[in-house]
Amino acid sequence: MISSDVIRGYNDTIILYLLLDDDSYGYEISKQIKELSGEKYIIKETTLYSAFNRLMKNGYITSYHKEGTFGKRRTYYKITDAGRNYYKEKCREWELTKEVINQFIKEDL
Repeated sequence: MISSDVIRGYNDTIILYLLLDDDSYGYEISKQIKELSGEKYIIKETTLYSAFNRLMKNGYITSYHKEGTFGKRRTYYKITDAGRNYYKEKCREWELTKEVINQFIKEDL
């Protein structure tokens, strides 16, 4: 499992990535994170919804309600153009971060 401290700064990037091609809702996003990480990262519900609120406050995503199966109403999230730009910026930041951190990683320990 990955420490939540290590990945905390990239929760927004992960969520935005999952919204690039299609709108989605909280449980589905949580499930995708778990599956795509090979169960190495399981996002806590409070962390996920805090990220949704932060992303909405910054204009990176919007939300809307939609009827799901069995008449259950779900909140769906949709990435905005500002969110796409922010995602690209975070990807560039990640590349720089990897470059810097790799200078301090010993492979032969």
